Amino acid sequence: MKIADIKIGQRLTIAFSLTTLMLAVVVAVGTMGLRATSVEHASGNAQQIASFYSTLMIALGVAGGALSLFTAWYITRGIVGPIRHAVRVARTVAGGDLSSHIEIRSRDEIGQLSAALKEMNASLISIVSEVRGGTEAIGTASAEIAAGNMDLSERTERQAGSLEETASSMEELTSTVKQNAANALQANQLAVSASDVAGQGGAVVAQVVDTMASINASARKIVDIIAVIDGIAFQTNILALNAAVEAARAGEQGRGFAVVANEVRNLAQRSAAAAREIKGLIGDSVGQVDAGARLVDQAGVTMTEIVASVRRVTDIMSDIAAASQEQLSGIEHINGAIAEMDQTTQQNAALVEQASAAAATLRDQATHLQGAVGVFKLVGDAGTRGSASVKPIKSARHGAPGPRQHYAALDAPSARRSSTAR
Repeated sequence: MKIADIKIGQRLTIAFSLTTLMLAVVVAVGTMGLRATSVEHASGNAQQIASFYSTLMIALGVAGGALSLFTAWYITRGIVGPIRHAVRVARTVAGGDLSSHIEIRSRDEIGQLSAALKEMNASLISIVSEVRGGTEAIGTASAEIAAGNMDLSERTERQAGSLEETASSMEELTSTVKQNAANALQANQLAVSASDVAGQGGAVVAQVVDTMASINASARKIVDIIAVIDGIAFQTNILALNAAVEAARAGEQGRGFAVVANEVRNLAQRSAAAAREIKGLIGDSVGQVDAGARLVDQAGVTMTEIVASVRRVTDIMSDIAAASQEQLSGIEHINGAIAEMDQTTQQNAALVEQASAAAATLRDQATHLQGAVGVFKLVGDAGTRGSASVKPIKSARHGAPGPRQHYAALDAPSARRSSTAR
């Protein structure tokens, strides 16, 4: 068994036991010297025996002292050296250098302390490695989130601009649709009035058609009457001829009757001529009345078609007015929806800005944390401390500390620790 494997307490016990044993030997030798001196006092050899035992006690005392000093030096050397080594290791770890190799030189309490420091160093290396990886992942993720938020913010701003333009266009369209609805309503009222007027015109044309039919019937009756008058004139002419023949047969007695018959004949001829003229005029009038009646009939049919068309136009205008009102209501709903979308987009833009600021803050915190973890030096590092692979970005909020300020704040404790170690 090596001495370094003996516990410190056991070492101290052995040293105390040896020292006690030497003191006991000295005391025993002194006691024996006193007894021998008292026994040999009478024989005259007491002086020599006392001198011998005194020399022996001094030699034993010097040997015990030397043994005690050697034991104390050896024990102190076995304790102080490893403790100094452990202190150097602790100061190295406190300075952030985790790359040093910790040797375990014994299995005593100092060795257990060195083993505990070695386990602590390994745990710190694992923790720092994990924190470094986590900060790098957080920095990368926060950078991606910040870039995505910036892109989303730009698209949200563009969408908000588009919605504002759309809202302006919808306002203009709403104004136009309102004007069209008002015009359609006015046109519907005019169409209804035109339909009423067309209906009245149709009724008047129907009355004119009936009147023209009555005139045509009266004209035909007049023609019949003229025909009767013409027949009467023809018969009167025949009778006048017969009367003239009879008056010629009567001679002088019938001369006066012949004059009357001649006058009656002339009158009958004039009546027949007038009747023929009247018949011709009436015939022309009847023809014109027939033509007028046909025209009035056509006008009546046309007017009926016009009334039907006007009514159809009225129905169409009513549908157009109703559709315009529905379109106006729909556009008003669309305006409301666009206004809500615009408000929501503005809120989304504000939330995106907040998320961008939070991502930037997270990026800064990751950078600062990585700078803090970078103080520790691991195995395989190039030897630089506080180096961060995450580039700092500009904070989105005013008043956020920059990376230099955080690096200075991180370097200050490190400098204080270094000065304390020195």
